[in-house]
Amino acid sequence: MFTVRRECVLRNILRKTFMLQPQYAAPPECSAKVASIGVMSSKNLEPTWMPDILGDGYEQAALELGEDPDTGKDVRAVLVRATAGNANAKADKPALLWIHGLSDYFFQTHVAEYFTSQGYPFYAIDLRRCGRARTRGQRWHYTTEMAHYFPELTWALEIVAKQHGSVVPFAHSTGGLIAPLWADHLRREDPANHAKLKGMILNSPWLDLQFNPLAVRLGRPVIKLLGRAIPLMPLPNGGLGAYGASIHESQHGEWRFNTEMKPLDGHRKYMGWIRAVVKAQEEIHSGEVDTGVPTLTMMSSHSYLGEDYSPAADAADTVLDVEQIRKWAPKVAEVTETKTIDGARHDVFLSEPFAREVAYKTTTEWLEQL
Repeated sequence: MFTVRRECVLRNILRKTFMLQPQYAAPPECSAKVASIGVMSSKNLEPTWMPDILGDGYEQAALELGEDPDTGKDVRAVLVRATAGNANAKADKPALLWIHGLSDYFFQTHVAEYFTSQGYPFYAIDLRRCGRARTRGQRWHYTTEMAHYFPELTWALEIVAKQHGSVVPFAHSTGGLIAPLWADHLRREDPANHAKLKGMILNSPWLDLQFNPLAVRLGRPVIKLLGRAIPLMPLPNGGLGAYGASIHESQHGEWRFNTEMKPLDGHRKYMGWIRAVVKAQEEIHSGEVDTGVPTLTMMSSHSYLGEDYSPAADAADTVLDVEQIRKWAPKVAEVTETKTIDGARHDVFLSEPFAREVAYKTTTEWLEQL
């Protein structure tokens, strides 16, 4: 293990070697303060609901989280509820909590409308520095530990479970990496809140790096070293263009969303963030993670990676390797089920109509068995 002093020396060497500007160095480790990570209590505060950007039928509540371990500054998350649809909720059905992916936020009203029509209360959360929760000057979606998202997820769980009894997280992509780790943490450290989880749904979870296996194996130690020493070193952008073009109404898709919150090419990414991803994925690969609840994973039948947009992108996962998802999904819980949605996109609920209907049917049938 490096001492703080040795880490600072290493950081300075790396900064000179890579000709990085001072702002790319990480401030926290060279100061005396090390922020703690844990599950934040809701402090028994009732959320204050206000109109949401989605318009009629949706409300939002800011979850003020206090000091952030990454920056030392105050951060917040934002919880969204489908008010009109939730009026039709059935007492015997769990609430669903949508957890978005990378460079993302909740905008999938068609998903909320479908599941509330089936009697399931529907909520969604924009995590710290993402979507509605990001404030001026914050780096979009940046974190150095996936565990830093646990407080807002736990607080949201408490709020939703207080109203509806039990909750099924509904997590997409990077959210699908965070959610199993959070559930495992609750199982180990907070059983009272874990008992509020009835199941978990993973929508194309990001469980491995979608690159050449040899390059990934050789690259992981380098990522962890650089991510610790110079976490604010920007990464090359790219890789999401085909996906963005396939889904947005301005290109080849049918979906309307805020392209500041969800750019078609994604937000800037940093070395400290990819280190957090790698560490989280290694936890999944260890086989020691267990959500502790029945877990459904859905993904496309095939991937279409590293290519410019073509009609093939409309019926494939253009972001992740579906074979990796299929390999690692059974590792996240003792009771798992994996379903392939033929012709689905990365977010299976942003797929073209046939695949989308299969995803609805698959999810509903699984929920009815809980």
